[in-house]
Amino acid sequence: MSGTTPAPAQSLPIEDARERLRVLIRDLAVVRGRVTLSSGAEADHYVDLRRITLHHEAAPLVGRIMLDLLRREGLVPGVEAVGGLTLGADPVATSLLHAAAAEGAEPLDAFVVRKANKAHGLQRRIEGPDVTGRRVVAVEDTSTTGGSVLTACEALTEAGADIAAVAVIVHRSDASREAVEAAGYRYLAAFDISELEI
Repeated sequence: MSGTTPAPAQSLPIEDARERLRVLIRDLAVVRGRVTLSSGAEADHYVDLRRITLHHEAAPLVGRIMLDLLRREGLVPGVEAVGGLTLGADPVATSLLHAAAAEGAEPLDAFVVRKANKAHGLQRRIEGPDVTGRRVVAVEDTSTTGGSVLTACEALTEAGADIAAVAVIVHRSDASREAVEAAGYRYLAAFDISELEI
């Protein structure tokens, strides 16, 4: 990366913002070499999107591009909160919250779904503003099998949320889309793995 200061995410036209995020994902998040994925499957590359969602330039772009995706799909305005299973979903949800606030759009809350109920305090499985009776989108950075995001959806359903869709930054496998759609949810992605020139 050069030493020049990048243009603020909010100042770029949306197509330029999308292209800049695509380039950052391609250059920073794609790790080549044999790896075992969380699903147990093996691959000759790994897309480590935490290198994007926690990056000073990329994170604001993530929020803007994901918000644009939800808007184009007719979910914003209307969706009230976004979040998913900790850890991959947390920075995605936070970026969306900040993007909506920066645009002066309809407010979006964020939430975090724990992998298990908390054993002390309020013993909540979903942290953040209450999702009961609210229209939400379950987010994730990427998904291979759909397992993590469907775990989040199960907790959201138990909490009484209305799940409008599942949205990921990078669509990496048809197995994920099929699992999410088989569970009855819309599946949305900002990018397809084919766009990363792997």
